Amino acid sequence: MTAHKRIRPFNTKDTYPEQKLDNDLCQGVVAKGTMVFLRGQVSQDLDTRESLHVGDAAAQTAKTMANIKMLMEEAGGHMDHICRIVVYLTDIRYRQDVYREMGKWLKGVFPCSTGLVITALARPEWIVEIEVTAVIP
Repeated sequence: MTAHKRIRPFNTKDTYPEQKLDNDLCQGVVAKGTMVFLRGQVSQDLDTRESLHVGDAAAQTAKTMANIKMLMEEAGGHMDHICRIVVYLTDIRYRQDVYREMGKWLKGVFPCSTGLVITALARPEWIVEIEVTAVIP
């Protein structure tokens, strides 16, 4: 049983077969509980503030998702409490690597997702940033 009601869940491999991705997403989430807003996470060690994996979109995404998981647990929640993600990329060519890695961390979660390609992030070495809204039931 999932933590929240997911409206029209789908997988990208069925909806966008040409993209060769495997992400569990949905059109909407109905959630009740305690809201958690995570600021945009990047490939940074949250203790030392060191930027990690410069130039590697997949590795930056893995560290970003690890930060999200750690913060969700510190908030008293789990990854399946995530309702919405916003993904910011500095180059569309990173999309496949980013979404493949992100999909591993969100398998079976089915969040709502918005992806944007932007000019830059706060530091030039960051190429992906992921923002999360979650609700702990």
